[in-house]
Amino acid sequence: MEIIKMLSGNEMMIALEGRLDTTTSPLLREQIAQIPPEVEKVKFDFKDLNYISSAGLREILVCRKKFSGDKMKVVNVSQEIYDIFATTGFDQIIPLETTKDDISTYMNLSFKAFLAKKVENTPDAVALVDDRGEFSWKDIDIYSQIIAEGLANKGIKKGTHVALCGVNSVNWVLTFFAIQKLGAMAQLLNFNMSAADVAKVATIGDITHFCYGSMPEMQDQEAFIDELKKSGCPLCEFISIRNDRQDIRERRDEYEAIRYKFQDFVEADWPCVTLFTSGSTGKPKGVLLSAYNILNAANTNYKDQTLTNKDRTCLILPLFHIFGLVAGLFANAIAGSTLYFPSNIRTGTILELIDKEKCTFFHSVPTMLIALINNKDFTKDKLSSVRCTIISGAAATKAQILMFKENLPNDHFMSSYGLSEMAPVSISTYGDSDEHLLTTVGKPVDNIQVQIRDLETGEKCATGTSGEILVQGFNLMTGYYKTDIESQSIDDMGWLHTGDLGFLDEEGYLHLSGRLKELIIRGGENIMPQEIEAAISSLDVVNNVKVIGVPSEFFGEEVCACIKVKEGKEFDQEAVKIELSKKLAKYKIPSYFVVYNDFPMLGTGKIDVVSLKKDVLEKLK
Repeated sequence: MEIIKMLSGNEMMIALEGRLDTTTSPLLREQIAQIPPEVEKVKFDFKDLNYISSAGLREILVCRKKFSGDKMKVVNVSQEIYDIFATTGFDQIIPLETTKDDISTYMNLSFKAFLAKKVENTPDAVALVDDRGEFSWKDIDIYSQIIAEGLANKGIKKGTHVALCGVNSVNWVLTFFAIQKLGAMAQLLNFNMSAADVAKVATIGDITHFCYGSMPEMQDQEAFIDELKKSGCPLCEFISIRNDRQDIRERRDEYEAIRYKFQDFVEADWPCVTLFTSGSTGKPKGVLLSAYNILNAANTNYKDQTLTNKDRTCLILPLFHIFGLVAGLFANAIAGSTLYFPSNIRTGTILELIDKEKCTFFHSVPTMLIALINNKDFTKDKLSSVRCTIISGAAATKAQILMFKENLPNDHFMSSYGLSEMAPVSISTYGDSDEHLLTTVGKPVDNIQVQIRDLETGEKCATGTSGEILVQGFNLMTGYYKTDIESQSIDDMGWLHTGDLGFLDEEGYLHLSGRLKELIIRGGENIMPQEIEAAISSLDVVNNVKVIGVPSEFFGEEVCACIKVKEGKEFDQEAVKIELSKKLAKYKIPSYFVVYNDFPMLGTGKIDVVSLKKDVLEKLK
């Protein structure tokens, strides 16, 4: 066996040629031992390696011990050698890139070209699975072409603003690619919207075509669409993508006649997707993104998750949300892993799917995980196949994360931070300690810059000092659609002002303190709701909590805690206040407690703060 080492900056490439077996593995061990201490990353190139034995696997494992997380990977792995890794389960702990699917070719492509490249590289690989069966990349190309023909006949062309709205489904993905083939703008809407909500966002986004799947508010389809037509919004075409109306697979014969249509070139950095901010604290804004933004962000997620083409992901995160789109759909697409769509998002259905299909990835927001664990049929065995969960979308408290780790002991939890405007910003890695997981949202990802600025002076904060989080980098949005310059969150130096509060510690980890808009100012004292939520969450009686500020004539604002009580428990306000006095300063202890059976929720899994606050104010009258 020949070993070639090449050093570039702080990264070392080790190329192996021949056989890595019992006889030759000591040579590799010797070379690994000689890696200089300044080397931070190691990449093994297996292009010319034709065999690896158990002894060789052991040496790779030893190196993985030294270089955890994204600090080590193995590239150009043949299918034969990949199968050896998979047989031993080492494909789950060592990041592998196969020669069959060259990841690096995807980063500068439009979504249209990305799909074509997937079909070229792995046409028969299973990409999506729903209750109808499996869909390969070739299937996705064929059916999206058929849908694109129908959309074109409805007047959709380059530059048309098209709403895509519906629960996660294969048809949603097919329609997304169909819109991209036409060079149109896909405007992704929350499937929980009412007709009035859709009309409002359609007006904000100048949307003319509405592609809709299953929507909880659309119980009466005719009445829903009639309300939209009468609203005065710009929508003029309504196109169902619901599978229960017609199965797209029955139309496969239509493909041959149109297979060479829609060949116009689309630039990778052309704005082609609009995500709408949740509106949890105000009016939604349209976030303009390109394929370059999304695919490069997904590539970062794919690497940090150590996804492989053997992984199976149960996707419940909504595809209209940046987390679901990037860490869900496109990170898995780049890796070549398989996405499973549950038929509904009831916790029993999700438990059954993960258990049956042995899903290895399951990303979630805290509220979804809590609901899953609280399901009467939940057992640790049903989720024993899951090896990684990224917690994002909303901050989890220390008590919640400890509960997750107790109930999913085989799962590796990762914390992440991002926004519709830019995601991911930071993510934890496999090498991070429990303390890092519990107290931080990881380190800023490669090629992303993070600054912390003082709220009053705008000056850069010292390490460990909290202020507003500012970010910039390759996956930053273009800007907000048709929003006046004063309301654009990007400043004259190209920094996005996130509206989130936090600090960077001495190791470079990012800590979140809360939302600038959620800051409670009581008698001149700045109070972060997250600190109070963490204290309340640690109480045995509490299932979930949201802390908000309510008006006070004397103090300006008072603290109000909205509580969901655990089943079988009773809430004693005075006893809770006594316990909180041991953890919080007196002025931080809530003046009001409001008990809820369920919180109003957004489709993203976040609590709808606007609706909750409105309800609380009514209750406190």
